[in-house]
Amino acid sequence: MIMVTGAHGQLGSGILARLLAGGVPAVGGSRTAATDIRPLDFDAPETLDLTGISTLVLVSAGYAEDDRVIARHRAVIDAAVRDGVGHVIYTSLAGAGDHLAFALAHRATERLLAQSGLLWTVLRNGLYAELFGSSLQWADAETVESAFGTGALAAVARADLAEAAAVVAAAPVAHAGRTYELVGTPITADAVAGRLGVRHRDLDLATLRARALTTDGLLPFQPPMIASIATAVRHGFLATPGHDLEALLGRPITDPLTVAAETAALLRPVPAVP
Repeated sequence: MIMVTGAHGQLGSGILARLLAGGVPAVGGSRTAATDIRPLDFDAPETLDLTGISTLVLVSAGYAEDDRVIARHRAVIDAAVRDGVGHVIYTSLAGAGDHLAFALAHRATERLLAQSGLLWTVLRNGLYAELFGSSLQWADAETVESAFGTGALAAVARADLAEAAAVVAAAPVAHAGRTYELVGTPITADAVAGRLGVRHRDLDLATLRARALTTDGLLPFQPPMIASIATAVRHGFLATPGHDLEALLGRPITDPLTVAAETAALLRPVPAVP
């Protein structure tokens, strides 16, 4: 039996849906109880139960500070060893993302897996095209703003990453000990704006940081994450494309520019009526 953690999240639910649609026996795990979802709370290690699970798809529990994320992942890897899980597939961060503020927890988890004695596969996911599109801020109905400058991001559609994880989980032995760089084709803020038929206004990084620090609802660790993504894109650290994703899917990847533009369009303000 395959278990997919974070089954109520967008990536985890997508992986689980792909497996089930393909007739592969799988179950979701989540801290939020639901029908056909096994309770799984990484913050309560004593409650973790992975008995009967042969392959675990560990979707990164990255919505927290590094030390908390690492503790969560260590707990579930320890439970996997204890309960006889044979193979762990981890959704990590693209290797080019080492400059990002949230990279440490991913690399620490990769090390924990390598030291665990378990069979493992690491899926180093690129940043989502959906994230890129939603990061463009609308100044008005005809202008988007960003601190990306002319820098590019080798973005990927979340659905493609979910499908790739399901492909690996369905036949994990063939992928044991492998690390895949799942990045897409480079897109820019100017290209997204062009697709939308609007202007792109460049922000300096100081302005972006100031906005993030005063945005309601952001947790303390999030402004540095936002700034690090903008900085890395702006200076070209996340622009290198790759072919691992296309190889796993057995088809061309979904166009990330289309996905980013469609995401940005959903946030477009309604023009004021004169």
